[in-house]
Amino acid sequence: MDAGPLSSEQRSAQAVARGIGRLFARNDVWCLPEMPLRSGRRADLMGIDAKGRVIIVEIKVSKADLLGDNKWTDYLDHCDRFYWGLAHHLDRACMESESFLPDRCGLIVADGYDAEFLRDAADVPLAAARRKAEVERLARTALRRHAVSLDPQWSGWAG
Repeated sequence: MDAGPLSSEQRSAQAVARGIGRLFARNDVWCLPEMPLRSGRRADLMGIDAKGRVIIVEIKVSKADLLGDNKWTDYLDHCDRFYWGLAHHLDRACMESESFLPDRCGLIVADGYDAEFLRDAADVPLAAARRKAEVERLARTALRRHAVSLDPQWSGWAG
């Protein structure tokens, strides 16, 4: 099913995700876009680093979206490390305020070609059982997406 043309904000968010993906690949972090969480939210990027830590990136490409997101802390229950992924043109001054938890949250700035870590995320380990569940969900989602990409016309794919 075609969702229609993307808005300029959606195209910008895809470009930021691509830049972050390239940065992560150089750092042995592999992630999926638009990963549904058990809480009902959806992480813009969710992945695993070389040490097995679960990473979530929340991408923001507009000031209104950045300042208006009051539910982002829900992501912290699903990852060991959390990053903000911002479009290069956004003013980052607000990211130092306590409401954005700068001691906990990392900061990445990106465009469609590359990205840069401006601040590393704190490592706040998930409980072992939670990490196992998150890694298994991430793996199953990745495998399902891969299988669908190989045979998109088959009607037997479970959701």
